[in-house]
Amino acid sequence: MNYIVLDLEWNQSAADTAAVIPDLPFEIIEIGAIKINDRNAMISEFSELVRPQVYHELNRITSRLIHMQIQEFERGKPFCEVAERFLEWCGDEEYRFCTWGPSDLTELQRNMQYYGMPPLSKSPLAFLDVQKIYTLTYEEDKKTRHTLEYAVDALRIDKDIPFHRAFSDAYYTSKVLIKMLEEAPEKFSYLSYDLFHPPLTRDDEIKVQFETYAKYISRVFRSKTEALADREVISSKCYLCHCNLRKKIKWFTSNGRHYYCLAYCDKHGYLKGKLRIHRTEGEKVYVVKTTRLISEEEAESISVKRIHARELRKRRKKYKEEGSV
Repeated sequence: MNYIVLDLEWNQSAADTAAVIPDLPFEIIEIGAIKINDRNAMISEFSELVRPQVYHELNRITSRLIHMQIQEFERGKPFCEVAERFLEWCGDEEYRFCTWGPSDLTELQRNMQYYGMPPLSKSPLAFLDVQKIYTLTYEEDKKTRHTLEYAVDALRIDKDIPFHRAFSDAYYTSKVLIKMLEEAPEKFSYLSYDLFHPPLTRDDEIKVQFETYAKYISRVFRSKTEALADREVISSKCYLCHCNLRKKIKWFTSNGRHYYCLAYCDKHGYLKGKLRIHRTEGEKVYVVKTTRLISEEEAESISVKRIHARELRKRRKKYKEEGSV
């Protein structure tokens, strides 16, 4: 299988938020990619500018990063033409997209949808988040997310071209990827999923088990209430022995978006559940649930979190009652 290491540059409205096109908040202006084969060798490259068709002035943040003028992009081709050539370049052989961070595939698919192109996938798209895998491989704090340049410096990779252009960032991401494929190939079982197109049916739902946690991505529901009434969504299962567990602490939330629970497995100990509620563009919802085994101390922290959540609800209720007087 080949790896397609992808990086995009995109622009956004240079004016106030009223000028933002809701269906295209970020317009792709450059596509860069490197193809890596199953022997960890770079075998092909892709680099093209995209002619702006929506935002004709560079946002100041974009301009500061890429050090180019909008006029330079006018020599590019329209998005559909560039995207079609890119997908043709990807080839017919099996491949996996790889990106630094989780955003590029979402914006690629959003741009494709805006221009009426066929989707990359009608369901969640598996890819490798090289930034996340770097953290899992080299960092003690597994929530840390470093910049690409930080990783290049830490791995002592030569910096022979500037950063912050689509091709150059794809090139450096490829260098980091190859280094990790050589040093920690086992980490590449940690697939990420782009959810621009979430699961539509129960058969499409994603259930994956990793070394230290399990992930479940639900189908789309009409509302949060409907989602939280679904037995699979709110269940607690040990991902090692697959037993259904009774909860020590039932699902609770402090913000209405993130929910937590605590269960206990007689064989493996405490299990933390976390639900994240996501909205689709059609105002429906889907749920991403992660479960992981935790220590007794971590279990106690969930109990403290629940107490804080209760206190917060009480304060909100009190303020609401006082405000209605």
